[in-house]
Amino acid sequence: MHAERQIEAQLSVALRPRQYALLGVIALCLVLVFAWHGETFAAMAATWWRTETFAHGLIVLPIFAWLVWRDRARLIALRIAPYPPALLALAAAGFVWMLGELSATVGVSQFAMVAMVPCALCALLGRAALRALAFPLAFLFFAVPFGAFMLPWLMQLTADFTVGAVRLSGVPVYREGMLFHLPSGSWSVVEACSGLRYLIASVMVGTLYAYLTYRSPRRRLLFLGVAIAVPLVANWLRAYFIVMLGHLSDNRLAAGVDHLIYGWVFFGVVMAIMFWIGTRWREDLDDTAPAKPAEPQFDAVRRAPRHALGVALAVLLLIGVWKPTAAALSMPQAGPDPMLQPLAGVAAWQPEAASFTAWTPPHDTPAATLDQQFRNGDAQVGMHVAYYRNQSAESEAVRGESGLLEGPDAAWRRISARHIDVDAGADPFSVMRAEFVHPLDRIVAWRWYWIDGRMTSNAYVAKAQLAWAKLRGASDDSAVIVLYTPRRDASDDADRRLADFLRAMSPALLNTLHGARGGAS
Repeated sequence: MHAERQIEAQLSVALRPRQYALLGVIALCLVLVFAWHGETFAAMAATWWRTETFAHGLIVLPIFAWLVWRDRARLIALRIAPYPPALLALAAAGFVWMLGELSATVGVSQFAMVAMVPCALCALLGRAALRALAFPLAFLFFAVPFGAFMLPWLMQLTADFTVGAVRLSGVPVYREGMLFHLPSGSWSVVEACSGLRYLIASVMVGTLYAYLTYRSPRRRLLFLGVAIAVPLVANWLRAYFIVMLGHLSDNRLAAGVDHLIYGWVFFGVVMAIMFWIGTRWREDLDDTAPAKPAEPQFDAVRRAPRHALGVALAVLLLIGVWKPTAAALSMPQAGPDPMLQPLAGVAAWQPEAASFTAWTPPHDTPAATLDQQFRNGDAQVGMHVAYYRNQSAESEAVRGESGLLEGPDAAWRRISARHIDVDAGADPFSVMRAEFVHPLDRIVAWRWYWIDGRMTSNAYVAKAQLAWAKLRGASDDSAVIVLYTPRRDASDDADRRLADFLRAMSPALLNTLHGARGGAS
């Protein structure tokens, strides 16, 4: 026994340089990818720091490093040989990163940047190393701030459950979208009530827990399902308890700081119970005989040093080529700034100087804007056009699925948002329809994008059209159009009024957009 321990100790010392070499390759690959795409990584890290929902990203890299270090003895027993076909996957990840940069789609750029790491490691170290590092490399994707697209869906679920539970409790409720009224006061489901931060944190921690605690895929998947379901149900119960506490205490409790304290304390208790239950079926403590480390196999590398060097050079090229290519395709367009000509009156719709509402669609530093109000008898419609050229992170037309349809301040509440099809007399297209309420006002707004001469309300389609335009060498000229009108009561057909206005003014609006584009190619 003593002799065997001495042999194992000698083998461990002999293998240590190779062990460190493998860990060094992994670390170097990570640093090269993230450092070369520094702006993408910086945007990702800034989101971790300033947004509580994605603060978990701060610990993803340390956990990744620990997971790799934890399995270092197993890694050196693998057959290490370059795998050139992985270069195709690396090229695809780099190309997708470039598309994300061209279309200013931050999430796509960040996912593609992280995907370069496993692709590069597979090319350098081979498929066996990729399989051995599968979970740590997959865990890296939790660093990407992702999931905001689920906010409307999660808010809808929270509102449905809360209103239903309150009604079952015998309290009458009148609901308008995300806003609902009780005899004791009004409540609304906002982004902080969606439970997204709970869900993302639970999924990340639950995934790590399942990997470390269970061995069978069935138990891992089952616990992951629990990690998804528990925060959703816990958030619904949290919202219900807060509303009921407020109602029963005449709104003295469950407001302000208490609202947040009850939320995090309640969620923490639920998560602790979930993990306590999970330990009852843990498999990581089962008695198993540890396998002796085998002699590492570098035969392929020793037999074909030129082959390995060629793969390494190809990895460096495929990591580095996309950034200058994206910069070349995104060269700012020279020439005068675009100008939007005001629309003249058409038929019964005539412009008027006075604004009929305090609601305004927010936007961020476009190249040109146009704001006009029109009247047709008693009917009033406002039009806002934000025009963009040479777009950047500080000035881009498409920022998200909801786009400009957000309230200008906290007094305005958005109670509904959905896509609807409209017919402006030419090719039908869709718009995002949203309704906002204010203590003194109510507004219905339509929003859509004009990208590369095409209309769409879908943010993802708009991003794809923008990327395609840049790949063709065309300009990135884009516009966001918002029409809005007051809705005086439930019988007021605001959508018909907006449709009538759009049919009358669509030709003049398109002429204005094409005129602003001018000589842009």
